[in-house]
This record gives sequence, C-alpha cells and structure tokens, in this order.
Amino acid sequence: MSLASLLIDPAFLASLLAALAVGATVMTLAGPLLQPDKLKSRMKSVAIEREKLRQRERARLHAKEQQAHLRSAPKATIQRVVDRFNLRKHLEDGELKDRLRMAGMRGDAPLYMFLFLRIVLPPVIFVVVMFYFFVLGGYDDRPAVLRFAIGFGISLLGFFAPKIFLSNQITKRQLDIQRVFPDALDLMLICVEAGMSIEQAMRKVSEEVGERSAAVAEEFALATAELSYLQDRRVAYENLSKRIGLPGVKAVCTALIQAERYGTPLAHALRVMAQENRDIRMAEAEKKAAALPPKLTVPMIVFFLPVLFIVILGPAAIRVMALQ
Repeated sequence: MSLASLLIDPAFLASLLAALAVGATVMTLAGPLLQPDKLKSRMKSVAIEREKLRQRERARLHAKEQQAHLRSAPKATIQRVVDRFNLRKHLEDGELKDRLRMAGMRGDAPLYMFLFLRIVLPPVIFVVVMFYFFVLGGYDDRPAVLRFAIGFGISLLGFFAPKIFLSNQITKRQLDIQRVFPDALDLMLICVEAGMSIEQAMRKVSEEVGERSAAVAEEFALATAELSYLQDRRVAYENLSKRIGLPGVKAVCTALIQAERYGTPLAHALRVMAQENRDIRMAEAEKKAAALPPKLTVPMIVFFLPVLFIVILGPAAIRVMALQ
C-alpha cells in the first residue's frame, strides 16, 4: 500500500489521531512529575534576598542612629553618679523608658540624664535660692525659718521639673504626629495600591513626609527596619504603637496585625484607618475651637469692657463735668 493511499485511509487516520490523543494525555499527566522541583530553589533564593534586605536595613538603621544620635552613650560623669547612688533602681519605673521613646529619646543617654537631673536640680535650686535670700539680701524682713521653708519648697520643683518637661515633649510630639499621620496613611495607601509591600510603602512615606514631620519619618523608618529583621512582624507594629502612644496609631497597628494574620485586604484597612485618623484630627480641631470662647471671656472682661465703657461713658462724663 502506497503512502498516499495510507494517508487517506479512514482506519489509519483514526488510529493515528487516537495515538496522538493518548500520547498527549500521557504527557499532560506525567509532565509535572517529570519536571524538576523548583520550589526549594525559589524559596532558597527568597530567603537569601530577605537576609540581604535584613542586613541592608540593619546597616541603614545603624547609620541613621549614628547620624541622629538615637543610641548615644551617656557621659561618664553622669553615668558614674547615677550608678553610684543606684538611681535606676530607686527612680526608674516600668514606664520611664517607654515615655522617653514616646518623646523621641532613645538609648541610655536620655535615661541617665533624666535620672541625673532629678537628683541634681533640687540641691542646685536650693543653693541658688539661699544665695538670693542670705547673700543678696532678698526678703530680709522675713524670718530665716520661713526663707528656708520657701527655698525647700522651690527646690522640690527641681525634682518634678524633668518629669514635667518629658510630659510636655510627649504632648508636642504626639500633636505633631497627629497632624501628619492621616496624610501619611493616604500616601501609604497609594503605595500599597500601586503594588508596593508594606515595608517599601513605609520607607517611601518616611522619605516623603520628612519635611513636614521629622517624628513621623523617624517612626516609619524604624518600623521599616524592624519589619525587615524581626522574626515576628507583629512585634514591629506593636513597637510602633508603643513609641507613638496615640489611639489612632494603635488602631492602625491593630488593623495591620490583623491583615498580616488573616490576610484581609490591606488597602481597605488603610483607607478606613486614614479616614478615622482624619476624623480624630478634625474632632481635636473642633474641640479647640469650642474651647476658645470660654478662654476669651476673662481677657474681654479685663481688657475690652473697661475701654468700651470709657468710650461710651467718657463724653457724657466730660459734659457733666463741664456743666458743673
């Protein structure tokens, strides 16, 4: 039988098509089994890349700390005095380090300086007050016991002055962060929707908002570094929440933790949290605006009303005096 007649033979064509179909089926089923397993090699390359990212972020964080003196060492004299009197045991509580971080002060140097000032300022202030009373002759008509009591009372302010200063710094820093944080979340939302990871989004936001708020840029940069080298990413979000201490930031960190754990859409969570933080910022502005009229009552009574009475009653008083 010739080749041409064989190609037009229906039985041969049916057998050929059946053989091709069986071969294709066998190749389809056996193909994945014959291919080499690339998962291990790909996971290994991902692990290597992640380790490189961790090392790079560690080096970047170390350089940032050296530049901003985030981890500056305490001075030898201050450290010697604090250790000599064991002030860390007697004056340091469990919240002092957290409050120093909330004020943007990290490392041992701010801690030692805080404890040193709390123990040094009272005697210094007492000596200055006594010098004013007994050497310069201030309040000579008062009894000496009373002047000693006044000096002792004023010196107590030196013990509480570092704590008051720290509270003021925390309040100022939180106010600065609260003003910029909703806009930072909007930028992060744009970055996430563009396909960036949360680390890349935070790094980009820290670069963009640095001119408006150095505190927000600093916190986002630290959070990026912690996300890169900490084993548990939840710890990085919790640290960010503790360092800032604002309710809106805590809600955002909780949403990010839930998104990491349960796989919920990150963009939707950021959009909702950005709107909530914007509402919080607006509520604070409305609160300050509502408190303005009571604050203006006393200045108006003391300064405006007397002048108004003079303008209104002045001509009448002058005419009455002229008629007399």
